[in-house]
Amino acid sequence: MSNEIKWTPIKEQLPPEHVVVETKIDNEEGARNIQPLQYHNNLWWFSDDSMYVYYRPTHWRAKQ
Repeated sequence: MSNEIKWTPIKEQLPPEHVVVETKIDNEEGARNIQPLQYHNNLWWFSDDSMYVYYRPTHWRAKQ
């Protein structure tokens, strides 16, 4: 049995605001940009709030 936390598609549910979660882009080109980010003010920010990223992840999950 796997203890891996399942990824949640952004289309289905956004994460809680100001909570650092693992994120990724996963589409026909494969999985990439896997990194911790936090969502607030309709943007995705680095965990230290220093800057937002210029893309929108497709999936998120609680940090393991």
